[in-house]
Amino acid sequence: MQVAIALFTRDLRVHDNPMLAAAASSAVVPLFVLDPGIIERVPLAPNRLRFLTAALADLDAELRSLGAPLVVRRGPVAAEVARVIAETGASTVHIAADVSGYSRIRERELRARARELGCELVVHPASITVVDPAELRPATGRTHFAVFTPYFRRWLETPLRPEAARPRRLTGPVIEGTPLPAYADLCTEPTSPELSVGGERTGRKLLREWLSGPVASYHTDSDNLAGATSGLSPYLHFGCLSPGEVVRRTDLATPGGEAFARQLAWRDFHHQILAAKPELAHTDFRPRPTPPRADPHAFAAWRDGRTGYPVIDAAMRQLRAQGWIPGRARLLAASFLTKSLGVDWRLGADHFLTWLVDGDIANNQMNWQWAAGTGTDTRPNRVLNPLRQAERFDPDGDYVRRWIPELAHLPGARIHKPWRATPPVPGYPPPLVEFNGM
Repeated sequence: MQVAIALFTRDLRVHDNPMLAAAASSAVVPLFVLDPGIIERVPLAPNRLRFLTAALADLDAELRSLGAPLVVRRGPVAAEVARVIAETGASTVHIAADVSGYSRIRERELRARARELGCELVVHPASITVVDPAELRPATGRTHFAVFTPYFRRWLETPLRPEAARPRRLTGPVIEGTPLPAYADLCTEPTSPELSVGGERTGRKLLREWLSGPVASYHTDSDNLAGATSGLSPYLHFGCLSPGEVVRRTDLATPGGEAFARQLAWRDFHHQILAAKPELAHTDFRPRPTPPRADPHAFAAWRDGRTGYPVIDAAMRQLRAQGWIPGRARLLAASFLTKSLGVDWRLGADHFLTWLVDGDIANNQMNWQWAAGTGTDTRPNRVLNPLRQAERFDPDGDYVRRWIPELAHLPGARIHKPWRATPPVPGYPPPLVEFNGM
């Protein structure tokens, strides 16, 4: 029987995994390669590394229940895969398609090394995204949409790929690998103290709970800073959940379901843009109206949650404590740093990538550019007033009260303007800049 390598990357699951389903028709070697180029990159991402170790342990348990444990190797991906090809005589390597500059280089190197050994690389689209980034094209003939709304209309009309069956049984050659990594094997930096981690089984449980009720009010509650969210973004980032399966199981005929699916479409939209222009991970999509300024003091105050604006500071403190913040809070923090303080979006994006457990190059970088006015926002000069935003999305101050305990005694919405408190709040800084409504 022919041997196939199922190379896991950002698809750490056995349900609805196209590359695993295809490889399972042969004797299969489930493989994950710890690439030092990712693990040791700067800035480090301790929260994601901890989540990765949990997800790999869960994946190994699932694969063992099917008959084939996960083989872990450590080193450059193409070199390690070539070694496994040589050891097993594999005729095919299966991998999920991805869009980053790193993943494109990895694919080219894999294809070249596999070809040298008489092996075929098979790349499976629509595994990390709902829709293949190459499938939707605007009528202009461009490689990507530049505005989300027409993209979303086409996205809703696009048939989903068929669901990939979970293998019933896996068989294959037994080869050696390194032990499953513990977090201490990969990183010595501290992680967020309230970080939540898990794998496919946890992700599927969260999905069932989300779709059983809370999603129904997503269209009205999604921007409420103190409200409930799905908590699924880390599981989507690591592929513990299939984004296609999430959409198939969501009732798009309901307002809440459609609003939730819209967020997954934004995720696909950003992946399409990065697939067309990988350089946008570091360069501007469109020129910035005004050049950024260097202000280390302002950046440090923002980073440490000491801007004097409670809704901004709460977001930045939550980021450090949990490795996650709500989408609305991310937008407010990004707008404040880039538009109100004038700091380069790249500094903020790097800080987010350091701490976010769901930190994703496509979504993080393109959302930061949207907030900075260098991305796809059709109103690039808009500035979000943190006071008005707090009034709308944290009207009773519950979100701020959770993350800034030194202000917790201020009642209701008064917590958003601590400079008006009598006596002044000891230890809390004055606002860095002024806004209407102070």
